[in-house]
Amino acid sequence: MAEVDTIPTFGAELKDGFKPASAWVGNGIAWLDDIQSFYRERSTIEKEHSAKLNALAKKYFEKKNKKSTSLSVGDTPALTPGSLENASLTIWTTHLTTLESLASEHERFANELIQKVADPLKVFSVRFEELRKRHVDYATKLEAERESSYSELRKTKAKYDAVCQEVESRRKKTESSFDKAKAQSHYQQQLQDMNNVKNTYLIAISVTNKQKEKYYHEYVPEVMDSLQDLSEFRTLKLNALWTTATNLEATMLQQSNGLVDRLTQEITRNQPHLDSMMYIRHNMSTWQEPLDKVFEPSPVWHDDDLMVTNEPAKVFLRNVLNKSKSQLGELRREVDKKRREIDGVKRIKQRIRDGTENKDEVVVVSQIFAMQEDLHQVDRRRLTAEVETSTITSAVGDVTLGAKNHNFKSQTFKIPTNCDLCGERIWGLSAKGFDCRDCGYTCHSKCEMKVPAECPGELSKDERKKYKAERQAAAGSLLKAPTGPPEHVAELPALSRSDTLNSLSSGYAASANRSISGSAASPRPPIEELPTPTTPPASAPPPATKGTSPPEPSGPRPTVRKSRLVAPPPAAYISELPGAPVPTPKAPEQKGKMLYTFGASGDGEVSVPEGRDITILEPDDGSGWVKVRAGYKEGLVPATYVEITTEPIAPQDTGSSLNNRPASTYSNSGSSIGASGAKKKGPAVAPRRGAKKLRYVVALYDYTAQSDTEHSIREGERFVLIKEDPGDGWAEVEKGGATKSVPASYVQIATD
Repeated sequence: MAEVDTIPTFGAELKDGFKPASAWVGNGIAWLDDIQSFYRERSTIEKEHSAKLNALAKKYFEKKNKKSTSLSVGDTPALTPGSLENASLTIWTTHLTTLESLASEHERFANELIQKVADPLKVFSVRFEELRKRHVDYATKLEAERESSYSELRKTKAKYDAVCQEVESRRKKTESSFDKAKAQSHYQQQLQDMNNVKNTYLIAISVTNKQKEKYYHEYVPEVMDSLQDLSEFRTLKLNALWTTATNLEATMLQQSNGLVDRLTQEITRNQPHLDSMMYIRHNMSTWQEPLDKVFEPSPVWHDDDLMVTNEPAKVFLRNVLNKSKSQLGELRREVDKKRREIDGVKRIKQRIRDGTENKDEVVVVSQIFAMQEDLHQVDRRRLTAEVETSTITSAVGDVTLGAKNHNFKSQTFKIPTNCDLCGERIWGLSAKGFDCRDCGYTCHSKCEMKVPAECPGELSKDERKKYKAERQAAAGSLLKAPTGPPEHVAELPALSRSDTLNSLSSGYAASANRSISGSAASPRPPIEELPTPTTPPASAPPPATKGTSPPEPSGPRPTVRKSRLVAPPPAAYISELPGAPVPTPKAPEQKGKMLYTFGASGDGEVSVPEGRDITILEPDDGSGWVKVRAGYKEGLVPATYVEITTEPIAPQDTGSSLNNRPASTYSNSGSSIGASGAKKKGPAVAPRRGAKKLRYVVALYDYTAQSDTEHSIREGERFVLIKEDPGDGWAEVEKGGATKSVPASYVQIATD
C-alpha cells in the first residue's frame, strides 16, 4: 500500500462520528474470533491430515482405477488397452503419491497453529473488546454532559421568555391603571428583573457554546483518536500472528520441497497430444461412408429420376436458377471473408499459447467457435446454391439467359389484392406475397417461383393499369364458373344484385369474379357499366413507378381504412334494375371554385387546393367564411378564397379510382413545384381559433420519394402532420425538420 506523509486521525476527520467508528472497531475485534476459529478448524484438519490424506489418496486411487480405461482410450476401444494409462493419468498417480508423502508434515503444523496462533488470537480478542467498551462508556458520559448543558440552557431560555411576558403584562397595566405612579414603579422593577434574566441567559449561552466547542474539538476527538489507536494496535497484533502462521506453513512446505519439485518435473512431461495419440491408436477401425441418396418414386405415382423440362417446369427452374445464381457470388465472398477472419483469430490463439500475447484464451476460443458456426451456416447456403445451379444447368442449360426477371419485393397487402398468376386473393398481414417494383406484378408467396420471367420493365401508371387488367383477365379465365350446385347441396333461391351487397362495399374487386370462398361465381356486370361516383375513394394510394408502395388492385379499391373511413353511397355502385323507380333529381346546388389553396388550421375547416371545384353548402353570413363540400369532405373556407360559379361540375372518369388523382408526373401535393413556378398565395385570413395541437400520422406502407418535394417513408414510421389530404390524395408531414408530401392513403392518424 502507498505511504502517506501525514496519517489522518479519527478526531480530526470524523468529528462527531464516535458511534459508527466504535461499531467499526468492534467489528474488527469480533473478526478476530473468526480468524482464530479458522486456524482452529485448519488445525483440526491438519491433525487428521495424515489419516485424511491417506484416505483421500486411497479414494481417488479407486476412482482413477475405475475410470482409467474410459479416460485413456474411451468407453468402446477397438483395441483392448490392458493396464495402460495415458500420460495425464500417470501424472495424477504421482500427484496422489506425493500427497501421501506430505501427510507426516501436517501433524506438526497442526499443533503449532493452535499454540502459536489460535490461542493468542483468543486472548487479544477479549482484551481489545474490554478496552473498546471503556471507550464507549466514556463517550456516553461526555454525551450526557453535553445534553445536560443543552437542557439547562433551554430552562434559562424558558425563564427568560416568562419574564418577558410578565414585563409586557406590567406595561399594559401601566396604561390602564388609575395609579400611574405605582404601576410605573412596578413596571420598572419588572423590567430590571427581565434584564437580569436576559444577562443570565446570554451567559448560559456562552457557557454552553464553550462546552460544546470543547466537546466537539477536544473531548470527543481525544476519545476517537484513542479508539483509532486501539484499532491499529489490533491490526499490528493480527499481522504478527499472521506472519507466525505463514512461517509455520513455509517451514512445513520446505520439508516437502523435494516431493513437490519432483511432481512439477513430472507435470512438464505431460504433453497435450499424448492423450490424443493414445486414444487414436486404440480406436482406429474400418469406416465406410454412407451411400448417396437416390430418387425414390412415390408408391402411388410411378416415375423415373429424370428432371421434368416442359415449359411450366422450365419457368420454375429458371426462377430457382436465377435466385441461386444471384446469391452465389455474394455467398462465396462472404465465406472467404469469414474464413480469413477465423484464420486471424486462430493466429491470436496461437500467440496466446506461445506467451507472446496476453489475452483470455477461453474468450478467444469461444469467439472462434461462434465464428465457425456462422461460417457453417453461410457455407451451407453457398453449397446449396452451387448444387442447385449445377443441377439445373446440367438438365436444361442456363435458362436465365435473356430472361426478363421481375424485380420482386416481399410485401404485406393490407388492402385486398389479387394474384396476377392464379387470380386468387392475397390476404394476410405478414408478408404473404410479392410485388414487382417495376411493373407492379403481384403474386402469392407460393406463386413466386411459378411466375414467368416476362417483366416488361418499368412502367408508367397507365401502362401498369393496362398490364394489370390483362394479367387479371388471363388469371380470371383460369377460374371456371360451376354450371350448377353440387349434387349434395340443395337448391337455394337465386340472388340478384339487389339482394346482396355490391362488390365495392364488401371489399372485393369486380375483376375477381369470385365468391368469398374462392370458388367461381356468376359473372358480374363490368365496373364501367355502374354509375360513377363524383369523388374517388379516399383510401386509394397513389401509384408509384418504383418503390415499396402496395400493389395496385385490379378494380376500385375498398373504401374501408382505419383512419379514412369514407365510402360513397351504395347507390353510386349499384346498377339500375328493371322496374326500379327513377330517383327524383335534387334541386341544383350553388357551385364554386377555389381561387387559392387553403390549408385547414382548426376544427370545422377543410383543406382545398387551388382550382378545385366545390359545392356551396352555407353562404357567407358576414363572418367572412363559407361552408363548402370538396369531394367527400365538408368544412369552412375563407369567402375571399372562393369564386361563385353557376356552371355544373363535369363528371370525372371513374374507370379506376386511381384516375381521379390530378395529373402529375409524381406528386400533386400542395408542396410540389409546378411548371409555372411558385404557387399563388391567398389573401391573409385572421385565425378563427387558438393554437393548434400537434397531430401525428403513422406510415402504413413503404414509399420511395419520386421527387425532391416528397418524403420517403417506411412502414411504422411516425411523423408530425402538417396538412391533411386537401382532396388530391397527398398529405404534408414533417420529417427531419423538412416538410414534404407523402401519399395520404399510405398513412393514418396516430391514435396515441
